[in-house]
Amino acid sequence: MSDWRPGAPLSIQRQRAALLSDLRQYFERLGVLEVETPLLCRHGVTDPGLENFVVPCRDQERFLQTSPEFAMKRLLAAGSGDIYQICKAFRAEEVGKRHNPEYTLLEWYRLGIDHYDLLREVGELVCSLLGRSGWQVWPWRTLLQHVLGAGSHVASRQDLEQLARHNAGEIPTGLDRDGLLDLLFSHCVEPAIGKWGVVFIVDYPPTQAALARQVEAPDGQSLGARFECYVDGLELANGYWECGDADELMNRFTADNQLRKERGQSPRPVDHQLLAALDGGLPDCSGVALGLDRLLALRAGADALDDVLSFGWARS
Repeated sequence: MSDWRPGAPLSIQRQRAALLSDLRQYFERLGVLEVETPLLCRHGVTDPGLENFVVPCRDQERFLQTSPEFAMKRLLAAGSGDIYQICKAFRAEEVGKRHNPEYTLLEWYRLGIDHYDLLREVGELVCSLLGRSGWQVWPWRTLLQHVLGAGSHVASRQDLEQLARHNAGEIPTGLDRDGLLDLLFSHCVEPAIGKWGVVFIVDYPPTQAALARQVEAPDGQSLGARFECYVDGLELANGYWECGDADELMNRFTADNQLRKERGQSPRPVDHQLLAALDGGLPDCSGVALGLDRLLALRAGADALDDVLSFGWARS
């Protein structure tokens, strides 16, 4: 076979090792504990935008994790204090220039700070590692208006569908309003910020809060307390001021599974161990997941993830 050789040269392997060393030194200086959690678990994620790999194990199915988030929150509830993890993570059906089904993730949690404080920490770390001088912060609604026009954030589903068809051509059938907004973000907003350097998007609508808590803005509207970090138009990190209310998350998981059924996706079993941990008391904290393969690609000036992976999907 001709594809036995690694896709990334030795120089990239050395850059990866140096990056991992830099990160571990950074967290050691901050006093953040490195942890390890299982990646093959009894529960998957209910988020309709994510798909776990399902693995038959003995007499039951197990799920390769898209993130170590749930297990790390159980550690936080058990009194771990500030923690981080560098691990493999997995998403089914994601292959391309910027996606590999198996990827390396950096995830960390800091107690007693909100998502804005964590945003500054992420910004300082990313700029330090990439040699950038600073970053921009855009509220979700303001950025959408800037790129797509005034009123786009409250446009009807029909108007959003027309906008999506105009900008993206054929679109999947049956997309709800949030699905259309996500499509417009990937086809319009991300290319528009491609030359803006480091950009943080904040103040998401409640329907896109994911597992972040909801907060009230000065004008009274409810917002998801989360941020996303983009570098040169490439999504790099996703952070939350974590929701610690088990009942609230159970409602979100139930809504997720209902949407999965409507979209023809298999519902996922709810992680009751996570909910029990939240009932036990998740400390006030914020957390963020950052794609290390993408960070390495940016640091090395690589055009695609395959250029920084020893064995990408086609060679694995």
